[in-house]
Amino acid sequence: MKNGVEEDNGMTKPNTYSNSKTTNAQLRTVDEYIMSFPANVRPVLQKLRETVHEAAPEAEETISYQMPAFRQNGVLVYFGGFKNHIGFYPTPSGTENFQQELSPYKAGKGSIRFPLNKPLPYDLVKKIVKFRLKENSSKKEY
Repeated sequence: MKNGVEEDNGMTKPNTYSNSKTTNAQLRTVDEYIMSFPANVRPVLQKLRETVHEAAPEAEETISYQMPAFRQNGVLVYFGGFKNHIGFYPTPSGTENFQQELSPYKAGKGSIRFPLNKPLPYDLVKKIVKFRLKENSSKKEY
């Protein structure tokens, strides 16, 4: 553990604040997940959650890989809170198709880091979720 954040093969695991009394393995709902964070981070996570629902109102929320996930015809996106950033995981296609808009952020294959000390680009998040929704809908079997 480094600065309250667990490291696993170079990747950090979400919500491992050293002052948290609840581990992610115990969390069953997105509400519980958000409430496990410090008060200053909760509104950011809640707004991100609302933004995903605005873009995909029929998406089902769940906890998967110990973080919030949204599914509709498959996984749309995941997000996770960390000490200094919010991790947003729209799968590789969700980052590849928005490379220019994501250039101000640290991004990898299927992952984006939004720093907590800057406003989150909620409009961009909404565009990415709508893209993923359209992508998943085109894969839907009839």
